[in-house]
Amino acid sequence: MEIFELKTFIEASEQKVESLRKHLDIEALKAKIAELETQTYAPSFWDDHVSANKVIMELKDHKQKLAAYEDILERLENLKIVLELLEMDETVESLEKDVRIFTDNLDAFEVRLYLSEDYDPLGAVIEIHPGAGGTESQDWAMMLYRMLKRYCEEKGYQFELNDFQEGTEAGLKSVTFTVTGSYAFGYLKAEAGVHRLVRISPFDASGRRHTSFASVNVIPDIDDSITIDLNENDLKIDTYRSSGAGGQSVNTTDSAVRITHLPTKMTVTCQNERSQIKNRDKALKILKGKLYQLELQKQREALTNMRNTSMSNAFGSQIRSYVLHPYAMVKDHRTQVETGNVQKVLDGDLDAFIAAYLKYAAKEIADADSA
Repeated sequence: MEIFELKTFIEASEQKVESLRKHLDIEALKAKIAELETQTYAPSFWDDHVSANKVIMELKDHKQKLAAYEDILERLENLKIVLELLEMDETVESLEKDVRIFTDNLDAFEVRLYLSEDYDPLGAVIEIHPGAGGTESQDWAMMLYRMLKRYCEEKGYQFELNDFQEGTEAGLKSVTFTVTGSYAFGYLKAEAGVHRLVRISPFDASGRRHTSFASVNVIPDIDDSITIDLNENDLKIDTYRSSGAGGQSVNTTDSAVRITHLPTKMTVTCQNERSQIKNRDKALKILKGKLYQLELQKQREALTNMRNTSMSNAFGSQIRSYVLHPYAMVKDHRTQVETGNVQKVLDGDLDAFIAAYLKYAAKEIADADSA
């Protein structure tokens, strides 16, 4: 990188950091951290565990924001020092690496500020269902499952399989899994919707091009800080023999659980645990997350008076296309972000799409709130 290029980059970065500082309001953030820390010192702080845990999570979140901002400031100062050394004809071998790390951290910090909804810090429960098309769509659902799992592994999230129904010949009929990690739901909600694949079918001997669809639903993995009341009379609970892997005791006992919420017709299945009780508890937790998400969606629709906003998680909206033939391209129809490196995306590289969506969704919310 030339001196002029580095100088221009630093000047642009300073302007961006200043804009983020104003958006974040650093002084107010520090004051909030001090206020929350003072609350934790109270002798009666842990008398109410639910309230205390909520304060601890909020404090941790604010501290992470402040630490990320201070790290960016430090790296920016280091780049200024590098610039001074270069202007004195000193050689700095790590310049390119420093610029890349700084840019990545600054971009990640900017995206992180868009995660402001109450449920964004939570983990996520993800469901994938193939559309019409039999084996072709079931195979596409499996590809999406692999893509999202790779993304979660890359981000260091914990992954737990709740339910997996194998496809008739290949792929899967449905899968449900839980992702645990800071802001897992906030980021992964960008993947909710219908995903479309265009390719030469490996299951068609004639080598014809096929279009397949699969839906992804992303549900907040609610914790004890969120209360959802369920009427037992509204629930239909069925037990049956597990069809998935998990050992002899799973496959020879009626350990799998299916819960149907009669008023909404929502159905949740869990069969990964050996215990019917554990499967029931997990299914109830997922169902509560679905109902919570449904209520949040209703509130947003009432507020914005727009049923088909970017925040809608309805399966009827096609969000992204993956084209393997006659050309290679992945395009997000909400943000218009696209790339020709399809395999990289299918291997879990979703950062560009998720970042663009979060910016787009934040703008949609801001526009709706100001209307």
